[in-house]
Amino acid sequence: MSCPIFTIANQKGGVGKTTTAINLSAALAAEKIPTLLVDMDPQGNATSGLGVEKEEGVSLYGPIMGNGKAIEMVRETPIANLSIIPSELDLAVIETELGRIDNYLIQLRNCLAPLKKKNIYKAIILDCPPALGMLSMNGLAAADYLLITLQCEYLALEGLGQILRVMEQIKSSGANKKLKFGGIIMTMFDGRTKLSEQVVTEVRGHFKKESFKTVIPRSIRLGEAPSFGQTIFDYDNYSAGAKAYRSLTKEVIKRFSLK
Repeated sequence: MSCPIFTIANQKGGVGKTTTAINLSAALAAEKIPTLLVDMDPQGNATSGLGVEKEEGVSLYGPIMGNGKAIEMVRETPIANLSIIPSELDLAVIETELGRIDNYLIQLRNCLAPLKKKNIYKAIILDCPPALGMLSMNGLAAADYLLITLQCEYLALEGLGQILRVMEQIKSSGANKKLKFGGIIMTMFDGRTKLSEQVVTEVRGHFKKESFKTVIPRSIRLGEAPSFGQTIFDYDNYSAGAKAYRSLTKEVIKRFSLK
């Protein structure tokens, strides 16, 4: 069986999407699960957050547009069992160029298919931009599972409904009939406020099975780590954030039978 592709998405920025992509990937790797993180955000925060230098011509821009292969873009990271396909600014151009191509929604899926079939990795994680544009839509069309990061704040459910509608549109269009809702990861939880508790209760009330039990706390340490090119485990292994991402990773491994 080929490895599952997980797309981590949310049309809103600042909800812990890239932080989750980085630390979930690193924690899976620490469990000796060979993992590939694909940075699909032109800002390249997942790339720099893992301490990988940004270079020209190493993103998926070329392979998606029919030039080169995805496997040629894979780079090693400082973490054992974790590889990355970096991002660079040229990915931003895809937002306009993909629309001119036939079957534009499945270009990323076609690009990743040969790499997926090689079974080099046990998990592939796509970090999408904070917008429901061409790159995120391609990420959904390429994925086996959608993971949504949801900030514990007011109006969170409104944004959740939007991305779930887009997921259903991707399925009904035929671009990816097999796409499944993998789960909701609640982030930036502040136990000092009633609002965070209310959001968690409401989300679990609507999506009991899909919601992960682990909630990711609001944490200065989690925010600081990427600026040093480190995961939370390298930056502060005993922090609440590190503990939470280890717990989330155990849930992910169990839910998707990654071991």
